[in-house]
Amino acid sequence: MRTSRRAVLSSAGTAATLGVAGCLGGGGGSDIPDYDCDTSPPAESVSELSRPVIGDPDSDVTVAVFKDFACPHCATWELEEAPTIESEYVDPGIIRYEHWDFPIPVHDTWSPGVANAARGVQDRQDDEAFFAFAKTAFEHHESYSWDIVGYAAEEAGGDPCSAIRDGESGTYEPVVSDDRATGIDRGVQGTPTVFVNGDPVAEPTADAVSAAIENAR
Repeated sequence: MRTSRRAVLSSAGTAATLGVAGCLGGGGGSDIPDYDCDTSPPAESVSELSRPVIGDPDSDVTVAVFKDFACPHCATWELEEAPTIESEYVDPGIIRYEHWDFPIPVHDTWSPGVANAARGVQDRQDDEAFFAFAKTAFEHHESYSWDIVGYAAEEAGGDPCSAIRDGESGTYEPVVSDDRATGIDRGVQGTPTVFVNGDPVAEPTADAVSAAIENAR
């Protein structure tokens, strides 16, 4: 979905009402398979799962990013800004880079659904697979479908039908909700919100986050 401004929480801390234009039509392109999955019965709910982390888990500098998988500004961060942080600070092992779920929700189905699917990929595989899933998912954020969720899981080396089932059933909803509650406690009001060592960065750009990292080192 597209919004004309950064996704923002309502004052009550519940779902925001956003002005939106239409999503791109279709199933996301000819490269997306048509998955015929039996997603019943739903998987049992999972209430605890470790934080998705890349980089040096023991670094003195932690970058924590709160994201909604349906937020177009989160897609901009993920696809245009985060690669700079990854190449300059994550890959060399300078920082600990954390993902936090914060479904506003921008979209009632895809904000929680894709988050649940992503955490399932993490649980069955590892954190690297989680971030690979996230990249592919954000590439298709304007035209989500359950086939795209399955495709993102398969691209990350996971099982597409398990990811679709987790997304539809909300298998990891307790985990996702706990992240969101933490974000509210930390003052998150929109997505993406980036913290460096617990301090919010004014703008979710590579330049601003890089400057905060350098100040924290």
